[in-house]
Amino acid sequence: MNIGMLVFPDITAIDYVAPADLLVRIPGAQLHLVWKHTDPVRTELGWEFRPTASFDTCGQLDMLVVPGGPGIEALLSDGETLAFLARQAQGAQWIVGICTGPLVLGAAGLLQGYRATCHWGSHELLSLVGATPVDKRVVVDRNRITGAGMTSGIDCALQAIALASSTEVAQGIQLFAEYDPEPPFDTGSPHKAPASLVQAARARLHPIVERRRALLTARHAATTAA
Repeated sequence: MNIGMLVFPDITAIDYVAPADLLVRIPGAQLHLVWKHTDPVRTELGWEFRPTASFDTCGQLDMLVVPGGPGIEALLSDGETLAFLARQAQGAQWIVGICTGPLVLGAAGLLQGYRATCHWGSHELLSLVGATPVDKRVVVDRNRITGAGMTSGIDCALQAIALASSTEVAQGIQLFAEYDPEPPFDTGSPHKAPASLVQAARARLHPIVERRRALLTARHAATTAA
């Protein structure tokens, strides 16, 4: 199985590192960190890493995975990246989006008519790319698998492993990873966190969400006009 994880400048590290570490453990799988080039790029926190394959060298992917992070804003209007995703999706068996990665898949036209989720802060934007927003941690609709924010990528990856391989393989990988979360606080979603905490977080995210809304609205208008 040839798995391609799109990476890009200002990506959120946990969005790609955790799922990639699980997905690559599928027996017979090869996983590439794919970008336009293989020169070093930096995560949103400035940590440098290197993609392992380019758009031109990764080959046809069996599973296409798009994580999220602040860097998605540039991708929403990046014709080269969106064309790559659309092209790869034609031959991929599975298409996976994590955190805000589903918005990028949507901008590439890959979520039109599909049920999907993403990070709660940008969840309302899914409708702008033709998706039906679903308030769940992981959503599977045919061969589209989408996960909510950040740590949801672990759940999303395990679901993808089960579908692409088998439940037994996914269970074994979960056991090896000792993924048995017991968070110290029950504030991991807007439905559980105190209202004041949610309101403060939404206020911080508001400018980011509005920038993304403007980019997606402009892309939709341009696509419709074309």
